[in-house]
Amino acid sequence: MPFRETLDYLYGLQRFGIKLGLTNTQHLLARLDHPERCCPVIHVAGTNGKGSVCAGLARVLGEAGLRVGLYTSPHLHCFTERIRINERCIDEAEVVRLTDELRTCAEDLPLTFFEFTTAMALQYFRSRQVDCMVLETGMGGRLDATNVVLPRVSVITPVSEDHAEHLGADLAAIAGEKAGIIKPRIPLVLGRQQPEALGVLKQRARELDAPVREAGVDFHPVHHPECFDFVGRNVQLEGLRPTLAGAHQRDNLAVVLAVAEQLREQGWDLPDHALRRGVESLTWPGRLERWPSNPPVLLDGAHNAAGAAALAAYLSGQGLANLPWVVGLSGTRRPEQIFLPWLPLMGMAYVAEPGVDKAVPAEAAAAYLRSQGRAVRVCTSPTAALAQALHDCPDAPLVVAAGSLYLIAEVRAWLRAHNEVSR
Repeated sequence: MPFRETLDYLYGLQRFGIKLGLTNTQHLLARLDHPERCCPVIHVAGTNGKGSVCAGLARVLGEAGLRVGLYTSPHLHCFTERIRINERCIDEAEVVRLTDELRTCAEDLPLTFFEFTTAMALQYFRSRQVDCMVLETGMGGRLDATNVVLPRVSVITPVSEDHAEHLGADLAAIAGEKAGIIKPRIPLVLGRQQPEALGVLKQRARELDAPVREAGVDFHPVHHPECFDFVGRNVQLEGLRPTLAGAHQRDNLAVVLAVAEQLREQGWDLPDHALRRGVESLTWPGRLERWPSNPPVLLDGAHNAAGAAALAAYLSGQGLANLPWVVGLSGTRRPEQIFLPWLPLMGMAYVAEPGVDKAVPAEAAAAYLRSQGRAVRVCTSPTAALAQALHDCPDAPLVVAAGSLYLIAEVRAWLRAHNEVSR
């Protein structure tokens, strides 16, 4: 089957929607002789920052000489980005081969897209004999398809309100779902949490006798203008200069280093130079990613309230305001939740719908911005919105493109095609 037809089959599995539960995944992995047990696993859940933490862990472990399987979602440009070994995406031919193999094993199982691709990643990592795997949950934790593993370390990045229709209407309920990845006596590393979430997570850890490393208590970053220091229980690294921008990314990298510290205590050989190189060389596309076009463009997939606040804090810290913004939302996001922290920084807003089925109507987003006194231009697509913003605002210090990751993927692809700088 050609790769394009394979993708059509995989995306067609989305007709089963989001079906939280482990039964089908467990049945399929048993038929495959349990690829999830082939090597040590680090399992990462949370609302914000989990992708950056997973990528950081894979980079640090790779710098230490390990062969690391990384499974993340969603992708920006191509399905193959979801499954990587030491920064290299899975080959298209392997996607075709594994899809054929798994279809044969799973013909009587109504698997969702995420269940199928999780099994694909695990089977691929085993076939390539990785030394360890870093797995990012999809939406939740407790009933997420990745929650079939017994990890060496569980990680929960900051929990905030998102996907309420599936995970619960308040922070405690959402934290309860994320807490489902905590396993008996398996160490847990916690990123910075709001009190309501922190109480739920620590209570579950106590019930399962899981040792906790908590941000702000057992480790923390010390911020300086151009760098930061990491202070852990037994590891201290000074003058770290990450490529990733934003104070929230320094918090994410501190979580990465805290996990590395925990693994060291389990006997993993992770020297300081590997930790430093991993943190300082990490890139993560579409997250405060600056493109040197004219004017420069800042891409950020800030698609929930916490991400929107982090983006606003970063721009405010840079002393920027009255900027042109290219915005668009998807899913059930409400414009007032996402746009509110951006209003003091926003000049003209260029609004478009991402090219997905469940996009927030551009007119609905525009109506909210107009009600807040912002000038708005509704555009036919995210790429048309960016092109218009660049044309209208040649002297702007920065054009911000933010919101849905689908919007970021579209404008980033346009920038790659139109910008002389290769990424």
